[in-house]
Parts: sequence; C-alpha cells; structure tokens
Amino acid sequence: MAPDTVSLRYFLVLAQELNFTRAAARIGIAQPALSARMRRLEAELGTALLVRDTRSVALTTAGAALVESAPPALAALDQAWDTARSAAAGELGTLRIGYSLSAGAETAPALVDRLIRGNSGLEVGAVPMATPEISPAVADGRIDAGITRGEQPGRGVRLFLLRRERIGVQLARHHPLAEHPEIEIADAAAYPLRLPDRAANPVIHDQLSALFRDTRPHPRFHTPAVSFDMSQRDLCDGVTLAPAGEAAVTASPAGLTWRPLRGAPSLTIHLVLPREQSPLHRRVRAVATTLAHELHWLPD
Repeated sequence: MAPDTVSLRYFLVLAQELNFTRAAARIGIAQPALSARMRRLEAELGTALLVRDTRSVALTTAGAALVESAPPALAALDQAWDTARSAAAGELGTLRIGYSLSAGAETAPALVDRLIRGNSGLEVGAVPMATPEISPAVADGRIDAGITRGEQPGRGVRLFLLRRERIGVQLARHHPLAEHPEIEIADAAAYPLRLPDRAANPVIHDQLSALFRDTRPHPRFHTPAVSFDMSQRDLCDGVTLAPAGEAAVTASPAGLTWRPLRGAPSLTIHLVLPREQSPLHRRVRAVATTLAHELHWLPD
C-alpha cells in the first residue's frame, strides 16, 4: 500500500529540520501529532526511517533513500492532479472548430486566438466549412464546435448568440453611394445587388434578399460565379453592391469600402455546441461569452 502523501510531505519537512519541535511548528501541527504520523508512516513502509533519542533525530538508510526519491514522485503526482483538474475545467484536450467562410475574417480567428492564449493545454484546430454542414457536424461529433452566420437550423445542437453586426453593403470607393455615411435601402436597390449563393447559406441569403422585398422597382439580384472571391472583383465596376455584415469593414480589399444600410436589422453570428456538453464545450462557451463582451460584439 502506498503511504499517504500528507505524511510523506511531513516527513520531508522533518528530514530537513531533524527536530520534531521545529518541524511541527513549520508545518503548523502539534508535535505529538507529527510523531504519531511518522510512526504510522514507518509502519506502512515496514521499516524505520528515523533514529530518535532524547536529544536528536537522524535518518536511517531507508529514510535517506526516501528523502531522495520522494520529491520527484510527489511532483509527478501533483502534476497528475493538475492535469485532471484542467481536464475537468475544459482546459485540456483537442478542440475542433468548423466555421463559415464569412466568419473567417474576424470572428473565428479572434475566438481561436483567445482559446489558445488562455489555455496552454488546449490544442485548437479550425477549418472552414459550408455553413449548412456545420450544425450536423457538431451534432454527430465530427467537430466539437461551430461558428455560423445566421441562426442555422439543426438537431442535437444548441446555438449561442456570439455577435450582432449591422447590415450594410460593400462597394467600390468610387461608387456614387460611397460618399454617404449611410445608404437608404431604396437607393441601394437601384443598383445590381450581389447576394451569397443560397445553397451556401440559405438563412443569410433569405435575410438579405428580404431587405429589398418592398422596394420598387424590384432590384436585380445575382450570385457570384466564384462562391468566395477574396478580391471581390465584381464590385470594382463601381456599380454592383454586395449586402454584407459590418465585419466586411476589416475584410474589404483595396479599392472597396462598406457603408451601413439605414434601418436594416442586424445579422447574427452564433456559436454552435452539442446539446450534451462536456467540460471542454462549457469552457469554449465561457471564453466566447467573455470575448464577445470585451470586443463589444453584443450589447451590454
């Protein structure tokens, strides 16, 4: 049977002091209690660790060997306890995050960076995915968490609001509407409007197109030939507009800008977690909530 670690730690203090009175005072217990613990420790080991007389305490050969071997063993045990506590707190393990491409410019990198910096024992991997695939992948365990634009439907998952952002339009800096700090929805509808492919994100496609439902004449919608074009070449004609969230401000390539649409509702970005959550999932949620408020992604 392994000795109890408290008595072993007391023994190491006594081995340094070689005096029961000083060792008991240093530990913070009564001297008789320390003497009783040392006798139990010797009984458990089946050998004497100390040579005692009325004036001094000395280590036996077994005691000296224990003084040398016990500290690394206790350190390893402490590390094992710390590892178990970290795992229970969701600070240890491998985390797989899937995110919508449109959340990859700002939201997903910020969350991944915070998770890595705040949890040294956490290995985080993030991969872009088609938005409709994220919730099913979280539900069946292919990924641990997801970041989606729009309130995506899905069974076996829970959605947590991560961010609200204003809806506006991306446009060329030389576009006639770029001189306005805000753009009227009816004014934007007079120009060709590029919407994301509905197959890529039905929720966002429908929300953006609904903004212009009541405008007359009906706007001219089109979807890009390339589903995610970082250069946004089709906007450089100075005519086409692309309805988009406020994150487009930081993601706009040279020559393009973003202006809010007056009176438009907000777009939402959600954290997707499984309905049954582990400590790791709860850790992700806590970090995401803190980050959202620190960066003012959500109103106070």
